[in-house]
Amino acid sequence: MTQDQAAQRPSPAERAARGRAARAQAPRSSHAVFEPTARRPDPVDVIEKQSAARLQELVPIRYARMTESPFRFYRGAAAIMAGDLAATPASGLRAQLCGDAHMLNFRLLASPERNLMFDINDFDETLPGPWEWDVKRLAASLVIAGRENGYSDRERRGIVRGCVRSYREWMRRFASMHDLDVWYAKADADALGALASRELNKRGRRRLSKSLAKARTQDRLQAFAKLARVVDGVPRITPSPPLVTPIADLLPDGERGLLEQRITELIERYRDTLQSDRQHLLNQFTVTDMARKVVGVGSVGTRCWIVLLLGRDSGDPLLLQAKEADESVLAPFAGPSEYATQGERVVAGQRLMQSASDIFLGWHRTQGIDGRERDFYVRQLRDWKGIALPALMVPQGMALFGEVCGATLARAHARSGDRIAIAAYLGGGDVFDRAVAEFAESYADQNERDHRALVDAVGSGRVTAAAV
Repeated sequence: MTQDQAAQRPSPAERAARGRAARAQAPRSSHAVFEPTARRPDPVDVIEKQSAARLQELVPIRYARMTESPFRFYRGAAAIMAGDLAATPASGLRAQLCGDAHMLNFRLLASPERNLMFDINDFDETLPGPWEWDVKRLAASLVIAGRENGYSDRERRGIVRGCVRSYREWMRRFASMHDLDVWYAKADADALGALASRELNKRGRRRLSKSLAKARTQDRLQAFAKLARVVDGVPRITPSPPLVTPIADLLPDGERGLLEQRITELIERYRDTLQSDRQHLLNQFTVTDMARKVVGVGSVGTRCWIVLLLGRDSGDPLLLQAKEADESVLAPFAGPSEYATQGERVVAGQRLMQSASDIFLGWHRTQGIDGRERDFYVRQLRDWKGIALPALMVPQGMALFGEVCGATLARAHARSGDRIAIAAYLGGGDVFDRAVAEFAESYADQNERDHRALVDAVGSGRVTAAAV
């Protein structure tokens, strides 16, 4: 930034005034309203449109997973909700969005310094957009999970209000902080433990302690032991079709050789998107085997490869995941990405929103054996990951989890958005908290209707589901 540009930058007071003025465009109470538009597309049509570009033999697995429950459906329905959110009030203030900020996309992760952190994990849909969209997707996920757990209306309302209050209060806190202090802010395991000791009972603290300990075991060696076996003295990925299918079992010899060559080239060329020291580290590993892997719920059917590399010897493995990156579901409503490839969009968004990202996170565009170019991003398959299990949460536990998610989302938005304007828009009262809690209940109703529509589509034979 030049001196002239710095002089023209709005002052904190001017930024706060902008945030308060945005209340005229979108009153905070207006966020309570969710009314499907008359032109709202058939939710099954939206899902089928996504599925058309995916590996068709895997699409029935996606439908089976989405029909299991309203919450599983919600996890795969980011594209449906993106269209719905675009029709809701927005303050006009923007930030880098996760794009799929449901509660299970917040989890324990390892920092490059080998500290256990709590952060957002999934950035397939990341894109700049209205910050309210992430908050509402998170809030609705808490309601949907709470309903499946049999929580009362009052309990769900308290959980969502607590989550949104945490977002609002932390955004106001970030608004008062220096820019570098916001950038360095993070939530580590020690902070989570301290919070739990104040908020949870003895059983809840014990369960959290076990979760933190388990997350540290979910590393590359654990993944290697689970996913690989030694064949003729060489580690190979263990087949578990259709969820894990080595390329050797996937295609005839000729096509298999070409695909192996393309994936090896992808790993070799994606190195250029890493920092120079990390390129040097990756250069010490050699590609040994690769397989197709089915991941998640909404991502089922996208091309996802796991690549086994070996370093010093057969006991020094590295498992990388190369995942296809398509256009964000937010793009039709928030605008296209500024990046040349969708893989770079994902990586740039993740680096901007996370307090610390995987050292092997990068991207590349490559040509498939069908001649089509596709974008991929690459990261470690597993590195100290711990995920919440909503079905095991009591209301008090989900309330605490929601508050931590709200604070984490506020920190992520504060790194890219105008935190001072957003904080001023939110204010010190609970108007926005109460409005989003009402929205979340209404949207949970809509999600149940959409889930039923997919279940009916499977029952009528319109789409095919195949559980594995």
